Amino acid sequence: MPTIAKYIKPFLGRISVQMLIKISGTVIELFLPAMLSVIIDDYAKRPGGESGVWMMGGLMLLFAVLAWLGNCAANRMSTNITREITRNLRRDLFSRITALSAAQQDIVTDASLISRLTSDTYNVHNMIDRMQRLGVRAPMLLIGGIIVSLVMEPVLTLVLIATLPLLAGTVIWSSKRGVPLFTWVQEGQDKMVRKVQENMAGARVIRALSRTRFEQDAFGEVNSELAARQRKADLTMARVSPVTSFILNASLAFVVLVGAHRVHMGVIGPGKIISFLSFVTIILNALLMVTRIFVMYSKGSASAKRIEEILLMEQDLEQKEAVKTEEDEHIVFDHVSFSYNKNYNNVTDLHFSVGHGQTLGIIGPTGSGKSTLLSLLMRQYDADEGEIRIGGKPIQSLTKEELHSRLGVVFQYDFLMADTIRENIRFGREMEEEAMLDAIECAQAGFIHEKEGGLDFELNVKGRNLSGGQQQRVLICRALAGDPRILLLDDCSSALDFRTDRELRHALRERHGLATTVIVAQRVSAVMAADLILVMDKGHIIGQGTHDELMENCPLYRELCQLQLGGEAA
Repeated sequence: MPTIAKYIKPFLGRISVQMLIKISGTVIELFLPAMLSVIIDDYAKRPGGESGVWMMGGLMLLFAVLAWLGNCAANRMSTNITREITRNLRRDLFSRITALSAAQQDIVTDASLISRLTSDTYNVHNMIDRMQRLGVRAPMLLIGGIIVSLVMEPVLTLVLIATLPLLAGTVIWSSKRGVPLFTWVQEGQDKMVRKVQENMAGARVIRALSRTRFEQDAFGEVNSELAARQRKADLTMARVSPVTSFILNASLAFVVLVGAHRVHMGVIGPGKIISFLSFVTIILNALLMVTRIFVMYSKGSASAKRIEEILLMEQDLEQKEAVKTEEDEHIVFDHVSFSYNKNYNNVTDLHFSVGHGQTLGIIGPTGSGKSTLLSLLMRQYDADEGEIRIGGKPIQSLTKEELHSRLGVVFQYDFLMADTIRENIRFGREMEEEAMLDAIECAQAGFIHEKEGGLDFELNVKGRNLSGGQQQRVLICRALAGDPRILLLDDCSSALDFRTDRELRHALRERHGLATTVIVAQRVSAVMAADLILVMDKGHIIGQGTHDELMENCPLYRELCQLQLGGEAA
């Protein structure tokens, strides 16, 4: 886990202090059984040894308090350190997720990304925390207990040590089996998150179509599969505990048997055997802690590998050297083709250009490639063939900041945050109040001023307390407020009435006429005034030109006009 180690490295100093405190408390704890042996064998048998008993008992109490305080302080430090490590890990993981290209996000899936950001980071958190708490204490108790036991009673200690190879084999077997199994479990978690996402997003449709029972059954299948995977992983790891307990208890019984015989022979005193049994208990508990560490390590290691896959994922949208061409057009698609799955082209040989300040309208049936064209223009994907140029520069030569600062975008399926209208329009950008008010006026969103608090009106999740048309106008405000040089509108007026739609288009020409506008729409009325109209079908441009030109030479466009506009088509 080299990537995870990078996040631990800055805290090595604090971890070292925490471990030093933990070691000190553990060492003090190891003195307690030896002190008990002294009380029983030396002071308890001696006439007038009560003072020694009280003195040694008080010393044991002091050592016990010191050990308790040391462990509490070390555990508190461990919690704080782990919290900061996990916070940094989640921050960078979230940053990397947001930087993934659309193609990479398609491969990993949103559900898996959510699972890695939540449950996987939680497993890594637990692993780092337990390794600091038990990873020091357990080996110290184990090794220290064995060393003191060897000094106190070598014969009985050798009986106990004879069981260690069996225990080591059990732990190694469990760790090798555990990592692949818990990786398998996390993949099942991804499926369940995906199913929950689908049901939450489509809750209203599911209820409207009376599909609640069907979706409950479908979720039950995914949930049962995850439970089965978890059960198999847990049962595999659970075998460690009874096997370990059997080996340890058998060795303990044998130690007691041999110890009783040696006490009977007078080789050792009863105080020493009692003290030794205390050490045996410490050693056995330490071994049980070691097995728990390996179970936690198996979960954490599996999750860490899944997190590393994202953190180490290379950027597939590389920036190329700028080679500017001398052309007046603002946006140029030069024989561009693209495929999502690389089996067949989703768009083929897109060839057109749009001048500065002009409006491009794109129309066509569902699935014709309109939104794909916009995705390529925003460089969510790289074209497989051909070249896209903005301002004479290949789009691959622009940095993300250069490209995105030029764009104002309203997607067909966009989102609103559970925040004020002001913050939804600002969207983290430094922006003057005047710019937002101007955008509101242009987007025909005067209803905002009628809301309680105006711009400070609180929206529900996804803007559910606004109508569909109001949501779209707030989203248009967000795009316009940044005064973009290229305005991309992906079917963003579908919920607007015809009058509001007409006034919006008129306001865009009046207020943002210098911006190059790309409008994707289903309505002919939304694009008929554009300087250039593309008619798309099955990923191809089957017609391009002005409204009048397309009415003459594009049958599909003429048919759409007649269906939507009737007698006004001409």
